[in-house]
Amino acid sequence: MTAIDFALSELQQSVRDALDKVCARFGDAYWLERDSDGKFPAEFHRVLAADGWLGICIPQAYGGSGLGISEAAVMMGTVAASGAGFSGASAVHMNIFGLHPVVVHGSDEQKRRMLPPIAAGAEKACFAVTEPNAGLETAKIQTRAERRGDVYVVTGAKVWISTAQVADKMLLLARTTPIGNVGKPTDGLTLFYTALDRRRVELRAIEKMGRKAVDSNQMFIDGLEIPAADRIGEEGRGFAYILDGMNPERILIAAEAIGLGRAALRRATAYAKERVVFGRPIGQNQAIQHPLAECWMELEAAELMAHKAAWQYDHGIACGPAANAAKYLAAEAGFKACQTAIMTHGGYGYAKEYHVERYLRESMIPRIAPVTPQLILCFIAEKALGLPKSY
Repeated sequence: MTAIDFALSELQQSVRDALDKVCARFGDAYWLERDSDGKFPAEFHRVLAADGWLGICIPQAYGGSGLGISEAAVMMGTVAASGAGFSGASAVHMNIFGLHPVVVHGSDEQKRRMLPPIAAGAEKACFAVTEPNAGLETAKIQTRAERRGDVYVVTGAKVWISTAQVADKMLLLARTTPIGNVGKPTDGLTLFYTALDRRRVELRAIEKMGRKAVDSNQMFIDGLEIPAADRIGEEGRGFAYILDGMNPERILIAAEAIGLGRAALRRATAYAKERVVFGRPIGQNQAIQHPLAECWMELEAAELMAHKAAWQYDHGIACGPAANAAKYLAAEAGFKACQTAIMTHGGYGYAKEYHVERYLRESMIPRIAPVTPQLILCFIAEKALGLPKSY
């Protein structure tokens, strides 16, 4: 009988060990400072680039390591668990999965031109899809790209575009055929990977609850000219192309949420051992022990689902239900662990110097993005259970 192997492979363990060493160079004080001053963690990004981590999923022929989403999930979970949380993970998140549509659908010329600078950390990219009036209803985006000879002229607006303040390039989805002239609403959308030309693109940073070190933005595009050579694949098929990146993103978000939850649980457990009230450590009290034990179990269960989804993806098996379930379970488990860590610390949990209040603020990110828990429940009901579509 062949057993199911739940252990990390030798390669995956080496990824974890190597990332632990890298992240140890950027301690809690570094991330607290970035949370305070809002500066992009450029030093952290530079070290990961120098060690080759930014191209972990990019094929070796184009400057990457050619590893799978399973290894990338180990990487991103380790980054978050180090205490970097989403401030660290989001600084490199786009590099790990974002250019997958180029890997799968780009021409050889595009791959040679676009992928090596990302793998080397010489360029940063942002993902420009979400729009103010469309939200998660991607088919309703209104940013327009009009073909004029060898260029497309783009006008429109995007929102919640992460890392745009520091990005050199953007993966942009725009409508090239009016929605009234296509058979399906998702037809007529075209994908581009192009320079973020600030002469034609205005960025306005959004002040937000957490992850101050990684910017989120409103983006206003006015007459941006994109060379036809920067169009990925066929005109009008962009929505299908970005779907190739959605399941990997959900898996990586799950790994990051689990890592953040583990960072919070580690701090809470250490505090519960050290904090003495009424002559005994508070961790001796079941009212403290039991919530922490629940968090440990829920994080472990979420990690199993995340590894299953990554394994399915890397083996070419349909992984939509598993990837969405992993994102849902990990986001909820991570949030609960961060909330429990605050309560374990009592009043000190509200103090920035104890770090867990930063974790709690960041734990809201995977609950909201890139898809809400409610839409995941709808997806599972329809695709896994066969129930009628509800929206």
